[in-house]
Amino acid sequence: MKTPRTLKTAKKQGMRHSRTSWLTKLKPELEPRVVETPKGSLLIPTPNLLAEEISKLPAGTLATPALLRGRLAKRFQAQGTCPLCTGIFFNIIAGAAEEQLAAGTPPLAPYWRVVMDKGVLSEKTPPGPARQAERLKAEGVEAAEVKGKWRVPGFEARLAG
Repeated sequence: MKTPRTLKTAKKQGMRHSRTSWLTKLKPELEPRVVETPKGSLLIPTPNLLAEEISKLPAGTLATPALLRGRLAKRFQAQGTCPLCTGIFFNIIAGAAEEQLAAGTPPLAPYWRVVMDKGVLSEKTPPGPARQAERLKAEGVEAAEVKGKWRVPGFEARLAG
């Protein structure tokens, strides 16, 4: 069985394959909403809302998904932000940013400034943790592969206030 041409191109660029463009998955028509749950109010963000929050991070600073969720919840006066949506949208933002960079245009958001808890780089982003590490190193942030996982040593000192 032959591999589709789009998959070959995606693999050549070091990205995981997606049948549709990551940019089309941003769904700009979506609106954030706050829903009531038994545990309190929960913000359901949008990809563009999360990208906007990531874009506020200056070069050389980092944030965790939990930090971003907290900021968004506070902004929308909710008790929390959906962690599942945040994770899915983060991957979409990473894929879209890499597509934009490959096309020579500025990225929607510097997704590489978001690290998981304990400073681990996400294994799930379409470009992968090695690409994220490259982008961080370009901003002067040290990233190293330790025991098979990419990490930012001393990441706590770089967390955005």
